[in-house]
Order: sequence, then structure tokens, then C-alpha cells
Amino acid sequence: MLWISDRLSVPDEALEFAFVRAGGPGGQNVNKVSTAVQLRFDPNRCPGLYGPARARLATIAGRRMTAEGVVVLDARRHRTQEANRRDAIERLTEMLRRSLEAPRPRVRTRPTLSSKKRRVEGK
Repeated sequence: MLWISDRLSVPDEALEFAFVRAGGPGGQNVNKVSTAVQLRFDPNRCPGLYGPARARLATIAGRRMTAEGVVVLDARRHRTQEANRRDAIERLTEMLRRSLEAPRPRVRTRPTLSSKKRRVEGK
């Protein structure tokens, strides 16, 4: 169980980890050891993630969300599986916390005198 906030916890069934080879520089270690982590999070298996927060998560995730609605995060910054796993969990936690925050409503204000003048002069 992953605790995001007092309102949201992610059950273990919603998280799926896969360990793959990282690639790139690093010598033989990169070619032989599967240290990169691919974290798959299914928001449909997370009952505490309600409609508006789920929509905000889709916006925040962007291309990292698949057509099925699963968020896929790749972590390959570190040399060890455990460090990459922690990195992926931290990134997912941050995304979920941001999705729980409702945007502040815009407060309409009157145009200032100088902005009115600029608009008239621009015509």
C-alpha cells in the first residue's frame, strides 16, 4: 500500500513493476544487469482516485498515459534497481499529489485604466 495523502492510498494491485536493461553508457554493467524500472499504474484499480482528479492525472501524465488509461513511468537514472524503483515511486507520488489539488478558480477583475488606454491606442 502506497500512501499519497490522508485521502488517497494506492493498493499494491494498481502498481506493476518490470525490470529491463537500461542501455546507454555504463559499460558491461548496463549490458548484463536489468536495473531500469518500468512502473505501470492503473488508476482504475485505485478507488480513492475520483473523476476530476483522474482527469487532472491524465493531463499531468500526458504521453505517459496509454490508450487504456495506464500510466507508464520509466526510471533509469541510477545504477541500482532499488534506487530506480524509489525514483519511479517518488515521481508517481508527485503526479498523484498534483492531481489531487483542485485548481484555484479565476477571480475576474476589472481592466485597469492604463490597459484601457493601450487598447484604445492600439486600434
